[in-house]
Amino acid sequence: MPTVPLNALRTFEAVASRLSFAKGAEALNVTPAAVSSQIRALEQRLNQPLFRRHGRQISLTEAGQKLLPGVQRGLAELRQAVEVVSQDRSEGVLNVTMMPSFLQKWLMPRLAKFYNAKPEIDVRINVDNLLVDFDQSDMHSAVRLGPGKWNGLESVKLMDDWILPVCSKKFLKQKGPFNSVEDLQQHDFLFAPSEVWDPWFRKYGESSRDGRWSLLNDSLSILMAAEQSEGIALSRWSLVSRDINAGRLVRPVEEVVKADWSHYFVAPPQYFNLPKVADFRDWLIAQCDSFKPPE
Repeated sequence: MPTVPLNALRTFEAVASRLSFAKGAEALNVTPAAVSSQIRALEQRLNQPLFRRHGRQISLTEAGQKLLPGVQRGLAELRQAVEVVSQDRSEGVLNVTMMPSFLQKWLMPRLAKFYNAKPEIDVRINVDNLLVDFDQSDMHSAVRLGPGKWNGLESVKLMDDWILPVCSKKFLKQKGPFNSVEDLQQHDFLFAPSEVWDPWFRKYGESSRDGRWSLLNDSLSILMAAEQSEGIALSRWSLVSRDINAGRLVRPVEEVVKADWSHYFVAPPQYFNLPKVADFRDWLIAQCDSFKPPE
């Protein structure tokens, strides 16, 4: 088996994945001449062509098509191994992703406590409702609301959550009082469409699922609409507990329904027990343990 320099394989991947010598050179920050030289040397070592030249356009030969997936997998594993080693320390940047509603309504008021306790860890939070691809990003961990199982990842449960309706004091004074959930259903619920509400509608009927605000997909905007007396918002206890305690929102009825999903701390196996990841995870667990459920 011929010895192939790693740089030649990196060059081959850059060109083959873009089918362009010029774009491959740009990605590697080298000249097109240097790229051509590396590809010629690689073809000579393998004793067969990897590209077909069609004027300024290129395509992969059968050998090139066979080589590309293996090279991509190998380079990805090398990048991941280097990343693990470079991140394996108890201080520095810790990248975490979570839903914007959880950050703003639950975590943000508590986050200063972590910075004070662990000033050597620089927590940087990315907000996104979508699941993160840890192999294609620099994220170390995530906080997610879900069933608790994500393929290829390790997770630990942080806390349960509960579904409940909320509204403003003004709305309650003008439209209330409400003696039951059935009374609430005379008005449109405000909620972002999601499976998370299924336990509520299973218990109280599907008829109230279709409301004029149900096409909005932002929980924060929904709660802002409720604060402005636009209607009754269906929300989660983790998002509204502080607003209720501060008087910005009230509970028009006492009914609550436990959510099917819970909050989890999630990370790839290679990051799960890194010191800085473990420090943040353990702090989150302690904060969640002290968070009281609704009465």
